[in-house]
Amino acid sequence: MRKTTFILPAIVILAALGLSSIYIVDEREKALVLQFGQIRDVKTEPGLGFKIPLIQQVVKYDDRILSRDIDPIEVTPLDDRRLVVDAFARYRIADVVRFRQAVGAGGVSLAEGRIGNILTSRLRAVLGSVSSDAILSSDRAALMTQIRDSARAEAEALGIEIVDVRLLRSDLPEQNLDATFARMRAEREREAADEIARGNEAAQRIRAQADRTVVEIVSDARRQSEIIRGEADARRSGIFADAYGADPEFFGFYRSLEAYRASMQAGNSTLVMSPDSDFFTYFDSVGAAEPPSMPGSRSPAEAPAAPAAPAAPAP
Repeated sequence: MRKTTFILPAIVILAALGLSSIYIVDEREKALVLQFGQIRDVKTEPGLGFKIPLIQQVVKYDDRILSRDIDPIEVTPLDDRRLVVDAFARYRIADVVRFRQAVGAGGVSLAEGRIGNILTSRLRAVLGSVSSDAILSSDRAALMTQIRDSARAEAEALGIEIVDVRLLRSDLPEQNLDATFARMRAEREREAADEIARGNEAAQRIRAQADRTVVEIVSDARRQSEIIRGEADARRSGIFADAYGADPEFFGFYRSLEAYRASMQAGNSTLVMSPDSDFFTYFDSVGAAEPPSMPGSRSPAEAPAAPAAPAAPAP
């Protein structure tokens, strides 16, 4: 009985010591074996591990990608338009030994505080070197990459790898919204005025060119019309000359008829002249029947002979 009384507690103690000497590392973890605060072993692969009970202890760290949200900060870009920036970072513990030496027993909470300080300083430095338009435009991706690369160098001293940095929002402070909107409106109005001025200048240039083209076309058309008119007058004169040369008597007759038509239209002045005037020469019908005699009228024998080709009097 006495032996049983001592053996059972010994077995229990040995079992407890055996179990406390074994530890399990998950595939999502890394572990450090510490002895009196000093690192004795590093376990980076999943599986079973052994340690000295009561003397050594195991500290485990998450090997997955972790997230750190940055509190909103106010930055001042090059154009003095202040912005409130909200960002977050993705990181992982790359070197557990360096991480333990850097943060000690503070662990992840202390490391995240230091990461926040690093990212805040990098955000102010990078975003303060560009204009607000670059922060709000498609250049934002390049700026996030620049922030990540600059923060990564400082985070390596902590045994931490910065995987990514993202800007959640970039807003104007409430007290600056009205002034910023007024400034943006003034800039857009100035750009609109410049565009209108350039458009008016282009319109004046096009209009002047069109006016010049119209003058040139009209001048050329008038020149061609004068040439054509002169050629037509020359042909007309030539035709008249040929007609006059072919039958001068008929030409005189034609000119007299033209004079009759021009002078005897409605609305013309009244003509008072002698009946035996040369103007009415072709009104006499040569060889026609003798009209009835009237008191005071001349006989056909007494009528003056018509000239061969009288010139048509002016109307």
